[in-house]
Amino acid sequence: MCRVLFSVDSSAYEYETRSVRLAGHVTSIRLEAAFWAILEEIAAAQHVSLGKFLTKLHDEVLEFEGEAVNFSSLLRCACLNYAARIRPDTAAMAALTHQAEPDFSGRGSRSGRA
Repeated sequence: MCRVLFSVDSSAYEYETRSVRLAGHVTSIRLEAAFWAILEEIAAAQHVSLGKFLTKLHDEVLEFEGEAVNFSSLLRCACLNYAARIRPDTAAMAALTHQAEPDFSGRGSRSGRA
């Protein structure tokens, strides 16, 4: 069973720390490389940079939850949800893209930050 579940290059589960600007502050986020790849895929599907995508997610967490208690864990869970439910479903992918259009085009942005 281990060979089936974990037959990936070890570089996929090595930690990678990246510096990003969230809410005007530079911070570091440490995730496994596989999660960074999925986040980059999601951002590319929205036609925005990874930084802009992460900023939007962070702003929405602040708006809905009041604080981002464990943003790294939230990102991991978002990646798992995307990989399991959204990526394989073309209708869900289209809905995600449609929902993100006003967020990233400057029209209808709730937070006003980019």
